[in-house]
Amino acid sequence: MKLLAEMFTIAPGNKDHQVAIRCAVGVFVPLIIVVLIGRSDLAIFASFGAFTGIYGRGELHRKRLFIQMRAGSLMLLVILMATLSARAGQALGLSDAASTWTQVAATTVVAGACSLVIALWRHRPAGSLFHIFAFAAIASIPNQPPLWQCMLVAILTTVFCLLIGISSRLVRSRRTPWAMPAPARLTQEEKRAAWLEAMGYVVAAGLAGTLATIVGQWLGFGHNYWAMVAAVVPLVGRTTRHRVARGIQRIIGTVLGLIVLAGVLLLNPAPWQMVLMIAACQFGAEMFIARQYVLAQIFVTPLALTATLLAAPTAPEVLLRDRIVETVIGAAVGIAVVGAPAVWRRMWAGDKARRIAAL
Repeated sequence: MKLLAEMFTIAPGNKDHQVAIRCAVGVFVPLIIVVLIGRSDLAIFASFGAFTGIYGRGELHRKRLFIQMRAGSLMLLVILMATLSARAGQALGLSDAASTWTQVAATTVVAGACSLVIALWRHRPAGSLFHIFAFAAIASIPNQPPLWQCMLVAILTTVFCLLIGISSRLVRSRRTPWAMPAPARLTQEEKRAAWLEAMGYVVAAGLAGTLATIVGQWLGFGHNYWAMVAAVVPLVGRTTRHRVARGIQRIIGTVLGLIVLAGVLLLNPAPWQMVLMIAACQFGAEMFIARQYVLAQIFVTPLALTATLLAAPTAPEVLLRDRIVETVIGAAVGIAVVGAPAVWRRMWAGDKARRIAAL
């Protein structure tokens, strides 16, 4: 009952609306521009470039700019590698099955590497969830736009988000000192924890991607990377109980979010209306992501699927089906990965106690 209560408790706000407005504007302006010029195929590159604004939530302006520059550069690198990976697969003439397994392997590497970098940088949000999503989603696009156009949109969006991040310095009452304290050196224990966390991301993402691909090929499901994204969600948390709760919250929030999205799609929205919905969902997600994960997922789910529909139109019912199946697979794998060490410790402690009693 205590775990259930914690899962549906809303933490107090901490100027979340300021971050939410920045992130909503950061994704809305680039997306509405590419839609209005008739280049919805570039929307996915703008969407992931806008993730730059998620970092450095409550920092001073200079430190926020520094954090977002590093986070944005890493995301641009991931975007570049993803689109090059897709082009390499096409150039080599890989079959659909071979291409899928190659993407799972490459995304698993990205999961571990980006998790390690983010941990060593002490960035928040922690982990490589956004990088997994960006790499796999872009790498899975069959018909890639010209490379220079992809990267130009991503870079311009990143720069725009950087400007939004420091724009409040124009307001005297919101201006913070242009100073940044020297970063504290990582201890050996923190470095060890970063490497262990990266290994956890590799295991969770790899297992989820493998299982989702096998099940998908057997039952005809797609979007296996959604399982990889869901699998790493439980890895972020203070305790095993909190991590397990995040995995369950991911499933509950996804189901509720899909119900909302299904209702919206019945209205058959135009592309510009979809952009408005993405911006609104981005605002809602940032308002609650640090306070109530289930509620945040009600916004995140329509946000992710609407962006997917905008960039690569697909039958909505297929997306809705794939989303829930892949989320359940991934969340189950993530819960198993975070729960296994605790189970092992209890078994080892029990076995040790029995040996001592036998003596």
